[in-house]
Parts: sequence; C-alpha cells; structure tokens
Amino acid sequence: MACLNVCRDQGYAEEKNPKIKEVCTLDGTIDWYGRPAVRGRTGTWVAGILILVNQGLATLAFFGVGVNLVLFLTRVLGQDNAEAANNVSKWTGTVYIFSLLGALLSDSYWGRYKTCAIFQVIFVIGLSLLSLSTYIFLLKPKGCGDEKSPCGDHSTFEIGLFYISIYLIALGNGGYQPTIATFGADQFDVEDPNEGHSKISFFSFFYLALNLGSLFSNTILGYFEDKGIWALGFWVSTGSAAMALVLFLCGTPMYRHFKPQGNPLSRFCRVVVAATRKWKDEMTPSGEDLYEGEDENKCSQNESRKIVHTHGFKFLDKAAIITPKEMNQMGKGAQNPWRLCTVTQVEEVKCILRLLPIWLCTILYSVVFTQMASLFVEQGAAMKTTISSFHIPPASMSSFDILSVAAFIFIYRRVLDPLVARLMKKGLTELQRMGIGLVIAILAMISAGVVELFRLKYEVKDCNTDCETPSSLSIFWQVPQYVLVGASEVFMYVGQLEFFNGQAPDGLKSFGSALCMTSISLGNYVSSLLVTVVMKISTRDGMPGWIPGNLNKGHLERFYFLLAALTTADLLVYVLCAKWYKYIKFEGKGGNDSGNIGQAELRV
Repeated sequence: MACLNVCRDQGYAEEKNPKIKEVCTLDGTIDWYGRPAVRGRTGTWVAGILILVNQGLATLAFFGVGVNLVLFLTRVLGQDNAEAANNVSKWTGTVYIFSLLGALLSDSYWGRYKTCAIFQVIFVIGLSLLSLSTYIFLLKPKGCGDEKSPCGDHSTFEIGLFYISIYLIALGNGGYQPTIATFGADQFDVEDPNEGHSKISFFSFFYLALNLGSLFSNTILGYFEDKGIWALGFWVSTGSAAMALVLFLCGTPMYRHFKPQGNPLSRFCRVVVAATRKWKDEMTPSGEDLYEGEDENKCSQNESRKIVHTHGFKFLDKAAIITPKEMNQMGKGAQNPWRLCTVTQVEEVKCILRLLPIWLCTILYSVVFTQMASLFVEQGAAMKTTISSFHIPPASMSSFDILSVAAFIFIYRRVLDPLVARLMKKGLTELQRMGIGLVIAILAMISAGVVELFRLKYEVKDCNTDCETPSSLSIFWQVPQYVLVGASEVFMYVGQLEFFNGQAPDGLKSFGSALCMTSISLGNYVSSLLVTVVMKISTRDGMPGWIPGNLNKGHLERFYFLLAALTTADLLVYVLCAKWYKYIKFEGKGGNDSGNIGQAELRV
C-alpha cells in the first residue's frame, strides 16, 4: 500500500488547528530543521528563482575574470599566444576538476547547502585577492595593460600572488558549480508530476541564467578590460560574487535538502569486494533471489529510492546473493556489509559504469567549446575590430554565443521539442540531443576554419606581431562560429545536465552534475595538450607553426579542421555507446517504478 504522505503535528500546523494536514514531498527532502519538507512552504520556483539569480551573479563574477584572461596574460604578464592559451586551458580545466571535490563533499559529508555556501566564500576571497594584487602590483607602469601598452616585468612574488588568487577562484567556483545545479534541482519533487516537469525546465533556465550572467562580463566588463581598466573589471566581479553569496544565504529558510549519504567510494568498494568473494556462487537468471534490503523504512520520508534491478554486469549481482551463512547472520542481526550488498548498492555501481562511456565521449566536445575562451579570441584580435572609430573587444564576440543559447533554448522548448513529439510520438531523449550537439560542434569548427582561410586571404602584408590590424576582414565574420557553438551548447550541455542528474543514483546527484563539469575540465586539458603537440610538430625545420604569435604566419585553420575531424570520429563512437546505454529505473515511494522509464528504449 502506498505510503500516506502527510505531515502532521511537526510544528507546521497552526496551534489552533491541530488537525490541519500539510502535504510533504515524496522524494525524501527535508527542511532546514531536519523535518520532512512541506510542499507548500519550501522549494519550487520561489527557491529555484533565488538560485537562478545567484547563478547569474556568480557567473558574471567568474567570466569577468575568465573571458579576458588570455588577454590579461599576454598584455599584463607578457606571455605569448600559445603559452597564454595553454595557461587559460589549464586554469579552466582546474576549475572543473574541483567540481569533483565539491560533489564528493556535498554527497558524502556536508550536504549541498553547506557546500555551496563554503565554496562561495572561497570564491569571494579569491576575487578580492585578485583585485588587490592587480591594482597594487601588476598594473605597472600606470595605464598599462591595453592593446598598445603592455606592462613591464613582475617579481616572482607578484606572479605567485596572481596565480594563488586565480586558483582560489578556480577552487571556489569549481566546488560550487555542480552542487548549485543539483541543489536547484532538489527544490522540485520528481515524484510529483507538476514539479517533475518544472525540474526538467529548471536545467534549461539554469543554463540560460549562466549565459545571461556572462553576457554583462563579455560586453561591458570585456570592453573596459580590453581598454586596460582591469582593476575595475575585477572589483565589479568581486561585488557581484558577494551579492550572489548574500542572496543565497537569504533563501536559507525555504530550501529543501537531501541528507548526505556517506562516502560513495566505500559503497562502490563493498560491492566489488562482495562480488569477488562470491564469484563461484550461482544465481537464478531472473535475479529474484537477490537481497533487496529491509522494508521497514519504506514509508520513511528521508529514505532514498530503491533502484530496480537490471541485467548486465552480472558479476556484480553476486554481491547481492544471500548465502546460507549470511542468512544465519541476518537472523542474528549481524550482517556484514562487505559480504552482502543490496540490489540498490549494486545498481549504483552499474549506473556509474554505464555512464562512463557516455561521459568520455563528451570530452572532445569540450575541446571545441573551450576554443571560445582562447583561440577564437586570438583569431578575433587578428581581424578588423573597428567600426568607424569604435573598437570591438575580441572577447565580447562571445556575446553572440550567449544570445544563441538564449534563442535556441526558446526554439527547442517551444518549437522543436513539441514538433518532434508530434511527429515521432515522443520527444528527443537527452542522449539524442547530446548527439545533435556534437554534429553542430563539427559545423562550428568547419565555420571557424573557413573564416580563418578568408582572414589570411585578406591579411595585411608585412604585418608584425604588434601591428594594429593584421587582417582587413571584419571580426563580425566570426558570428556564425559563435552562434553554432551556442546552438550546440543547448543540445549538449543542457542535455548533459539533465542526463547525468537524472541518471545518477540519489546518493550521487552532485557527482552526476560534476561529470558534466569534469568533461569540460578534461576538454580544456586535452585542448592544451593538442596545442602543445601541434606546435611541437608544426615548428620543425624552422617553421613558425600553426599557432604562432603572428597568426598571419601560421595556419590556425588547420587546427580547426583537425578538431572537426576528431569530433566526427568521436560522434561515431558516441552513437555506439548511446545505443548500448540502459536507462536507470527507480522504485518510487509508493512502490511504483519511476525515473526515465519512458526513455528506456533508446532511439539515436
């Protein structure tokens, strides 16, 4: 019989009406005081909008540093193009590596609220230190840092202080990002049809808030930073991050929370050890004799959902086989968790193993995505960046990416998805959308390569590395590649957020979001490695290489076409992995299967 989901006599009902019953969430969330969360008083879009605004302000702060970091490294610290692009890729990669740390602390020990608050404090400290070090030490002589006035040399202490500050920013933003995405999704009860639909919409709005937050950074802040007014740009970012933190803390009483469920690594190891110990034991083909766990807590509001048993990775199922020895131990109340695991614990391990191939296929897409913060900017700086007397900062061209994201989120949600659902009787799955994102990313790299060919065709002859306009081709020819990358993000990254969050077990939701962030991280590292390898190979025999300081002497288009070819190969592997993938199924609180059951039959 389904559990009666009613909160009674827990301080919610008014004292004068003790018989009042208030409906609680079905997914096991609790409120700030540890009591079952009341649906009408916590969560939903009231808390969700607070988190979206918080995300927008935090993103403004982050991209206020990140979007022009490659120019800061070349103009203020005196690095060349290849070195600066590599350092930006490594730094951006480190940001998303820290997402794993945030996810581990969130899922295992601190919970999502505490994790978000702590890492946001670190984020504000890092930005404050960067603003101070830039204003006091790095902008010397005064007025340096623009396109025409590079700064002088700096001491080891000054350089060290700069790197400490930006890696504190990486730690704060990296640990916060996957957790805030999952925390926002926690505000919607997936067991309720209306809130479940809102949860799906939340991820689209979350990514939209992320992009709108960076719009101000890419335009207004980008303009001032390009003019050499770096300290002002960094202080605005610091103020925005501080506002985001205050706003987040203001919503404390209305948030819904999931209790952390302990270290997932220990649960993973227990399944592997238990399965190894029973490798000789036989089990029924149907798996009906597997240990499901005790049912006395089935109606508890705070228990995680059970996962329905799936076929595949049958060796791991042996961890849930009940032997006569374990039956005796259970009778005595002395169950050994390293010898007997529940089906849900086994399915958690299977889920992660099934997610890994999909996740690996998303890394190369992130190599394409990271070019916007590095080589796209350098390519734009080597084009005509003026309209009359107005100078267009190359980094501000990413505004077209943001506008593309906003437009395609609307087009997908309001036009494309309903149209596909009408024609195919079912909307696009997350895996299908991610595949479409890869296809569009290939087109973006081809577009960037073609633009580079035309840029070289209209190059200014005898142009040195510091000439004002290396090419007469307008920077607005970059618009198609930015728009295509933006369109691909809507399909790939929004699809990833929905997919990894929805497919991760209840005790690993932040880890699911961290997988999306970590693919971006590894994409940046792979990009850095590719640039290094390409430059090493292409600079042999005295050649300037594909990506020299003066792009007029290089072949940047070859690098873009190389990325298009690699992404095409990645797409083929992805299609095979997507066809093999099996969607996870949860057993709802009422005993019904829930989750992505309707999507279990994958169409790619």
